[in-house]
Amino acid sequence: MGDLIGKERRSGTLGESNFRRVLEDFECRFCGESVKGSGYTNHCPKCLWSSHVDVNPGDRAAGCNGLMMPSAAVYERGDNFTIVHKCLKCGVTKRVKAAPKDNRHLLAALQKPGPLVV
Repeated sequence: MGDLIGKERRSGTLGESNFRRVLEDFECRFCGESVKGSGYTNHCPKCLWSSHVDVNPGDRAAGCNGLMMPSAAVYERGDNFTIVHKCLKCGVTKRVKAAPKDNRHLLAALQKPGPLVV
């Protein structure tokens, strides 16, 4: 599984931003919520589930298209969280910043005591 994470993260040159802003709305494949995208939206704010479509944010190059389950949330400074998603199809794990409109009750429930092992 570690190899999958490495391959996904290594595309592009060190220090080069591989982010592509893609402004699109979508329907959550897990809960059916209609999501208005901001160009940075990669998961449903209601249930926090995502789809494995990107290698680098916005590139739509993954080809997997598996559902990505929110498996953990890490509390950062202020009111910020990082969500850990795991693809149910290929097993890749990715971290993404939570958005201000994300379900705070689910983010709190996803926090695990002790060190986070991904």
